[in-house]
Amino acid sequence: DQHMYKGATATPEFDAATGFLYTLSTDGHLNCWNTRQAGKKVWGLNLYDQFKIPRRPQVTKKRGTRRDYGYTTAPLVFRDWVLGEAGSTKHGNVIAFDKRTGRTVWASQNKDPAGHAGGLAPMTVEGVPCVTVLTALNLVVTRLDGAKAGKEVARHPWVTDFINNIATPAVAGNRVIVTSRYNVQSAALLEISLRKGAREVWRIREASGVCSPVIFENHFYWANKGLYCFDLASGKRRWMGGRYSDAGSCLVTADGRLLIWANSGDLSLAETAKRSPGKATILQEKRGVFHGMAWP
Repeated sequence: DQHMYKGATATPEFDAATGFLYTLSTDGHLNCWNTRQAGKKVWGLNLYDQFKIPRRPQVTKKRGTRRDYGYTTAPLVFRDWVLGEAGSTKHGNVIAFDKRTGRTVWASQNKDPAGHAGGLAPMTVEGVPCVTVLTALNLVVTRLDGAKAGKEVARHPWVTDFINNIATPAVAGNRVIVTSRYNVQSAALLEISLRKGAREVWRIREASGVCSPVIFENHFYWANKGLYCFDLASGKRRWMGGRYSDAGSCLVTADGRLLIWANSGDLSLAETAKRSPGKATILQEKRGVFHGMAWP
């Protein structure tokens, strides 16, 4: 919540081609550091200052739900650009910068205020490279190809109290899973096409508040008030188990298992549906690795 925590919330992005590391602070400082020269600063800018970003607006009718947690969405390197969700209602929601100089290259057609998601999700739609972002108002898919870079491919309304569009969309081919809690309290699978935009395939009354869904072999998972497994095609829940609070995140390991970071710094290893199709199987747990809420 506002004023309760300190430090950056956006994950750094590393570019192996240049050795550059990109960081984005809560207060809008986008910096580029050269890891091959002892972390020497290459360039930097401030999104708030450069694009005159105001405080995030009230997005629902519920009173007392206006929030602004600062910048949370991790930058993303794509080819010669580093992309950032600036959330400029004048210039564009997503801004592409030259990854070597910080020069603005293009801005997205969509001009929504920024959401509070963890990251931009790259995807390919009918052979065209795109990027997906959960803004304050919509799930938006934007093209990344040549002269059409920045053009909006799809938009699907997704508005959550407090702008708590937090979980990063999960991508599988031309399909995207989006979820949030509060007034929405649901998850949906969207199919994206260049001509028709976004089509909702299914929607379920299950939701993750902060943990981004992860997709693995026709199932998807999240760790939010338990570890959940769902069928990707139908959205039907396969199983739920474990003891996890609101704070949690998970990822799939190289050998097809789930690594869960949750509660007050608890680390767990669990099976996916590949080895445990009928129930949640927690293989190992280590409690209190860190002492503090394990927000993703």
